[in-house]
Amino acid sequence: MNERLNSLLERYKELGVLIQDPELVKNQNKYRDMMREYSQLNEIAAAQEAIDGLSGQVRDVKALIAEEKDPEMRELAKEELRELETHIKDAEDRLKFLLIPRDPLDEKNIIMEIRAGTGGDEAALFAADLFRMYSRFAETKGWKFEIMDSNQTELGGLKEIVFSISGGNVYENLRYESGVHRVQRVPATEASGRIHTSAVTVAVLPEADETEVNIRQEDLRIDVMRAGGPGGQCVNTTDSAVRITHLPSGIVVHCQDEKSQIKNKAKAMRILRARVYEMEEAKAASERAEARKIQVGSGDRSERIRTYNFPQNRLTDHRINLTLYKLDLIMQGDVEELFDALKLSAREELLRATAS
Repeated sequence: MNERLNSLLERYKELGVLIQDPELVKNQNKYRDMMREYSQLNEIAAAQEAIDGLSGQVRDVKALIAEEKDPEMRELAKEELRELETHIKDAEDRLKFLLIPRDPLDEKNIIMEIRAGTGGDEAALFAADLFRMYSRFAETKGWKFEIMDSNQTELGGLKEIVFSISGGNVYENLRYESGVHRVQRVPATEASGRIHTSAVTVAVLPEADETEVNIRQEDLRIDVMRAGGPGGQCVNTTDSAVRITHLPSGIVVHCQDEKSQIKNKAKAMRILRARVYEMEEAKAASERAEARKIQVGSGDRSERIRTYNFPQNRLTDHRINLTLYKLDLIMQGDVEELFDALKLSAREELLRATAS
């Protein structure tokens, strides 16, 4: 751990010099990457600086205790020493977290897919609620989101919706949302007041650049058709909807949200790249079977990860045994506490694994 820390601190000093070079600014991509790396290493340097400062205070207080004759002053100094040692432990724990190698996917933008599962109209309505929850959270983070494809029901629910979110560390925050989300509540259409249980599946795909996924044109079958809406009526009278089939994998992507066939095809290709990329990443992850054991959930869409109980205003995340009684706020996008707990649990598991 010390060897890694020293290496990173040396790199931090090196970057501090490099980013001052006026020539670097001319290469915007390289400058952006260096500034991102410098910002991450700055956290580590600041944490080490805090530990060094506290360690200096500890030495001073210990010297005072050794020299002090007054019993009351010695006791006060001992109390201060205990507080300083607690602060040092906290600072060291934070530094250990920061030294865990970051997943290169964490900084990626994502494509998120939400689909109604069991529960009919109620599941579709909850899918729409989840979309609002994620989009409101994205707004609080200053992220951008774009609807890529959707299928709305007559009651205002969503059979499915596919959208992208872009910004700082999007995948790091939302990567643990993949899986089955179960809802327990009384539907608005339920006259007897019975609680229904429905389910919605969520998939979070890191968005891939064209250079990261090799998709050959000859491996694609592209079909165009007229877009359809709720109840089967036509959204428009031109063949603007696009369906792309990736023949080697069998992945099929459909996109109809835009009136332009060209725009729908471009969006469909982004979704296809993300799905192929996810498939390749899953294959690589399965080869690192031990690494998968230290993740909070496998990302398997069939895994029930969370229950939203509206009568009790309760949310329970089954992977980390976390229960929060503020479901009303969470559905308005107040999910920071939940996401932070998931990230912390994952990093604690990873820290235990790297220490063993």
